[in-house]
Amino acid sequence: MTLSSAHVTEQCDVLVIGGGPAGATVATLLAQQGRDVVMLEKSQHPRFHIGESLLPANVPLFEKLGLRGEVERIGMPKWGVEFVSPQHDHSSFLEFGDAWDKSLPYAWQVRRSELDEILFRHAAAQGARTLENCHVREVDFDAEGATVRAQLGDGEQRRWRARFVIDASGRDTFLANKMRAKEKNPKHNSSALFGHFRNAQRLPGQLEGNITIFWFAHGWFWFIPLADGTTSIGAVCWPYYLKSRSKPLKEFFADTIALCPKLAERLKDATLVDDMVHATGNYSYSATHCTGERYLLLGDAFAFIDPVFSSGVFLAMQSAFEGAEVVATCLDRPAEAARARQRFEDMMRKGPREFSWFIFRVTNPTMREFFMYPQNMFRVKEALLSLLAGDLYRGTPIWRSLRILKALYYLVSLRNARRTFNAWMMRRRNIRDLGPLQGETIQS
Repeated sequence: MTLSSAHVTEQCDVLVIGGGPAGATVATLLAQQGRDVVMLEKSQHPRFHIGESLLPANVPLFEKLGLRGEVERIGMPKWGVEFVSPQHDHSSFLEFGDAWDKSLPYAWQVRRSELDEILFRHAAAQGARTLENCHVREVDFDAEGATVRAQLGDGEQRRWRARFVIDASGRDTFLANKMRAKEKNPKHNSSALFGHFRNAQRLPGQLEGNITIFWFAHGWFWFIPLADGTTSIGAVCWPYYLKSRSKPLKEFFADTIALCPKLAERLKDATLVDDMVHATGNYSYSATHCTGERYLLLGDAFAFIDPVFSSGVFLAMQSAFEGAEVVATCLDRPAEAARARQRFEDMMRKGPREFSWFIFRVTNPTMREFFMYPQNMFRVKEALLSLLAGDLYRGTPIWRSLRILKALYYLVSLRNARRTFNAWMMRRRNIRDLGPLQGETIQS
């Protein structure tokens, strides 16, 4: 530890905690505003991260950053979604090109290690000061700003004085934990186990890059083809199921895949990459608020929802674009800050709320029928596809049709009252909290 690093306080306009999609995007935008930005990432890029499926609404965000070509280079084109149900003999295919706005026909599947590094390096190229292997330990606010203390991988201590702090720490939820503002989502409680496979059987032609959702008895699987030939496979299941594990994780994952015969068939010739299986649990949460006098919470640092609709990276980047404008208002036009912060609070709740209505019901028999037999009366299919594409903030007039779709859901549920009641009771049992899963990531 040197005298200068231990005792000198560096100055900056904005300090960003976390160098993932939310942090790197907001750091880029603020640096382009001409602000002195410091971004601290606890890991070293490239680093492993799950959440590999992007939404079409990500595409214009990458274009605004000037990175569409870079993402296209590493990505597998994703034109839609396949749904596979054990109660149906057919598969259902939904294409983003059939959404309300036909200008968002596809997105990509990406390795997050590659995408996140592209975004991080781009922020540095735009003028943000970036540090990796730098773990934030303390943030103390006062009337003028905040003092941030961090530790490098070699133990060196660093300190900054910032006018504004942005928490983009992801599921570390640094400020929400500090302020005791983090709350588990009482309506949803899931766990996941996942790994990457070689030689998985994919869909033919242009459909090769589509994500597939397989329902099974204890939840659902994702099947995400990547450009390097590997395929990401994950099971999102109720906590009781993961708690029932009595064998090594690799064997337990194999047994879980066997419970979904249609997925097992696609993996019959596949091999697990590096014998690596990960598990994580109890991950649906939100904070009580996402703004304060001198701070914002972006992306997963504010809320995390079930990944069935692949909304994570999009919500993170969208929050960064909106957040950069809020920071500018707070620093340059403080008289307008309160209104800007309230608009930001409303925006941050809108995405998780709209996705979650469907997420909470995705394993319900009525909703499953809607996905397996999609109809477009009153343009409800187009509106649903727009939601799945992430087209929530661009003014596309989908909301009347989504309200009709929800009304149809309730009518069909009422018509099948016994089935609806049984599904409701089962979900109540499934989401009960069994305590934390020990170990964020477990290698078999």
